[in-house]
Amino acid sequence: MAKFQAADFLNFDRLLSEEEILVRETVRDWVDARILPVIQEHYENGTFPMHLIPEMGELGLLGANLHGYGAAGLNNVAYGLAMQELERGDSGIRSFASVQGALVMYPILTYGSEKQRKRYLPKLAGGEWIGCYGLTEPDFGSNPGGMRTTAVDDGDSYVLNGTKMWITNGSIADVAVVWAKLDGTVNGFLVEKGTPGFETTLIQHKLSLRASVTSELIFNDCRIPKENRLPEAKGLKYPLSCLTQARYSIAWGAIGSGMACYDEALQYAKSRVQFDRPIAGYQLTQEKLVKMLTEITKMQFMTLQLGRLKDKGLAKYYQVSMAKQNNVYQALEIARTARDILGANGIVGDYQAMRHAANLESVKTYEGTHDIHTLIVGENITGISAFTPERRSS
Repeated sequence: MAKFQAADFLNFDRLLSEEEILVRETVRDWVDARILPVIQEHYENGTFPMHLIPEMGELGLLGANLHGYGAAGLNNVAYGLAMQELERGDSGIRSFASVQGALVMYPILTYGSEKQRKRYLPKLAGGEWIGCYGLTEPDFGSNPGGMRTTAVDDGDSYVLNGTKMWITNGSIADVAVVWAKLDGTVNGFLVEKGTPGFETTLIQHKLSLRASVTSELIFNDCRIPKENRLPEAKGLKYPLSCLTQARYSIAWGAIGSGMACYDEALQYAKSRVQFDRPIAGYQLTQEKLVKMLTEITKMQFMTLQLGRLKDKGLAKYYQVSMAKQNNVYQALEIARTARDILGANGIVGDYQAMRHAANLESVKTYEGTHDIHTLIVGENITGISAFTPERRSS
């Protein structure tokens, strides 16, 4: 296949600054050179390319939109464009960066103590340490407020008991941001690898997000120092605020998956000859390509506006929900359509569409399912919550 050609039907790039374009092109070149040559092998083997983590740190991709403590300090649009390119490589790569930045570094920066920031953030930003985020439990996904993991005050320490499930980076993490109920109120805690009573189990046999580490976290009388509690995070709104940050990166990432599949399908349709002409010359194929391009274009402008609002401190969680659910849904439809255009070739690893489609099946339901995000937007526009009061978003 020829070199990737980004979709830009309505001169999207004219709305970007030179720095934003430079960031995107730098990450795009890195993905082409370092991710695409190895990702299929890792996907098939169910492994994450660990050797690339230091490079991600050197490029400033970990916590890229955060400021200080070694973070790159990019604006939110440049950060989003970087996430777009990472997911153009693979959803698992973008997930790693999203978790590290939005779900681990962000809560430490925003809700942690200065001592915690100095200890963890530089190592996380540079890729020296890996983090994970323990919120979801086996019985509590869409309803995190029902969590059963507890923390008990025991003098100079807290004792954690419970289980977290579907945790990205869990088995390779050096530190986990864990949410547990302390006296009935959700609090955040930092648990380091090797702490007695803290174990992880790798989730095997996944058919999606295979180039991503997904784990179970188990806490059995896990004793941590009092100083490991996030001092400014008391209540369910705090873990939800972290998810809003991560969902923003997902909205951008989905564009990358869609662009990869569209470009692959377009190039293939131009070269694949049936009945003595390229299949790109047939009306049904053109209709599919136009639909794909139209949705990518809409995704680009919606998410750009969201990024501009975020840079001004004006973005709302329900706006992020709209972008996440729309972009992932459309990217999944684009991936499926691309696979259809590719025919039988679309199911083999020489092409990207099937891998992206399988990944996006997970992205559609993680960090808030499509339906949950729909109801978040629905609550905003009607003023009527479809959730119990404990589950209202913030």
